[in-house]
Amino acid sequence: MNRIDLKRLVGYRDDFALWSAEQAALIRAGRLDRVDLENVAEEIESLGRSEQYQIDSRMEVLLQHLLKWQFQPGRRTNSWKASIFEQRMRIARVIKGSPSLRDYPAETLAGSFVIGRNQAITETGLPEAAFPQACPYTIEQILDPDFLPG
Repeated sequence: MNRIDLKRLVGYRDDFALWSAEQAALIRAGRLDRVDLENVAEEIESLGRSEQYQIDSRMEVLLQHLLKWQFQPGRRTNSWKASIFEQRMRIARVIKGSPSLRDYPAETLAGSFVIGRNQAITETGLPEAAFPQACPYTIEQILDPDFLPG
């Protein structure tokens, strides 16, 4: 990492890595008068959004593979099963680290299903009509490590 010179601070947009290190050093030194409060606050908020994005992304992949598992039984693979398991475990890990997000997968299920369904349609080559318009699984089934449809 670069040397931090708290006398001459770098701008937020000039070198994000160095700016981050400088801001952390300022906070640790109790020099709150020199902290770039607006950008630090924005970055802290973005950390929470990244946790939500990770759940969204994993739910989309999970739903895609659950649909493929159900609607292409003759093509089931261990990689689909492994992906289903991995997505569930990674969602659980995020929620364990941020318990306030426990209800988030249920709250965003409809949007995650639309994306997962579209990915399943694209990857399977099955017609759109082969897949349900609304999610056929409960949130409990989706996150249940032992649930596989069909």
